Amino acid sequence: MTAPLLQEHPLRQSLNDEAHARPSVPVHTGSRLSALVLFGGDTTEHRAALLALTRQLGLPEPDSHPHYVGEHAGLTLRWDSHTEFTRYSLLLPDGPEDPFADSPLDRLPAGWLSTLPGQLLVAIHAAVVPRQDEPVDLTRVAERHFAGHDLIGSELGDGRGLALTDLQLHPDRHLPSGASRLLLLDGAMSERQCGRMLQRLLEIETYRMLALLGLPVAKALLPQLADMEARLSRLTRAIRQPESDDRQLLDEMTELAAELEGSLAASSYRFSAASAYYAIIERRIAELRESRLSGLQPFREFVERRLAPAIDTCQSVSRRQEQLSLRLQRSTALLRTRVDVSSEAQRHVLLASMNRRAALQLRLQQTVEGLSVAVLTYYIVSLIGYAAKALHALGLHVTPELVTGGAIPLVAATVAFGLHRFQARQEEPKPPTS
Repeated sequence: MTAPLLQEHPLRQSLNDEAHARPSVPVHTGSRLSALVLFGGDTTEHRAALLALTRQLGLPEPDSHPHYVGEHAGLTLRWDSHTEFTRYSLLLPDGPEDPFADSPLDRLPAGWLSTLPGQLLVAIHAAVVPRQDEPVDLTRVAERHFAGHDLIGSELGDGRGLALTDLQLHPDRHLPSGASRLLLLDGAMSERQCGRMLQRLLEIETYRMLALLGLPVAKALLPQLADMEARLSRLTRAIRQPESDDRQLLDEMTELAAELEGSLAASSYRFSAASAYYAIIERRIAELRESRLSGLQPFREFVERRLAPAIDTCQSVSRRQEQLSLRLQRSTALLRTRVDVSSEAQRHVLLASMNRRAALQLRLQQTVEGLSVAVLTYYIVSLIGYAAKALHALGLHVTPELVTGGAIPLVAATVAFGLHRFQARQEEPKPPTS
């Protein structure tokens, strides 16, 4: 009898495969790579564009995975789908003497770039060239490949390679704003190591641009935050003034809270993403195992001097939003306490007024009851007097005055007792009707 199989977790296979997701492509010396990073766009549209490209290039069709690598006739196409962006990479194994004279984008079908969804955020042309034994002439490299711009770079992989870039956009006939350039000089790296280093460098540039998307948002929020802070300070001062209109203050605070919540909802994701991307950049730079080259600013130094202040600005604005929200909550609670105290005082005044009115009504009722007893006694005694006079007229020995006078206390007591019983019966709680 076959033993029953263990029950597996439904995500076991996918979680195991995550360790092998988006593997680096081996790259050897002389290769050229072009990478395009598109921000946004519908995933279905990106998959449709990828499918159209693979069919036109004669590559195997992609499956449902969020990454794809296909190779045909010397061209390697890599496609990666991420949360906010999609990256296309084209790799050619060889190239002309000038590595940036043309690019793998020339192998794309005519008009295919115009069908891509989303917005172009990053475009990079990278080249891997052999590193000579003699020291690198950085000035000559800058003039030949980077239009004389200042270079950024360092030795990588414990001195096995050298990466150079200027982070400038150079003219490109396929891209309206051009593309940046990256030159990787291979000294003693294997193809796998070269591919990993190139991938890390591309990711650093990609995540650098993505992280910087939070900076314009932060700059746009700075004047708004200053205005909201000034309004909150004015409202807080107004709370201390006894003559302030509490209802108007509460309305203004509610409006300010709604505006602040809208600001938080519109920016919190962007700021969180910027911090996450910056953390990835720091990890990728650590994986480069940089060593400084004399006269060259390394990637870590550039990030700390240029990107870190932008991330600090985003985090500062995020903290100001949170602190303003807490201050607004405290001020609103203080105003509500003041309104509650004022309402309690008004209730005390109202209850005292109601007590006074109840006392007046009781005295009035007692007065009315007394008058009622007197009036009813008067009428009943009058009737008794008329009856006594009638009996006297009939010859009976009845003195009308004595009968009338003697009836007064008895009638008054009877009337008072009857009115008291009637009032008590009216005040008794009535049983609920079924």
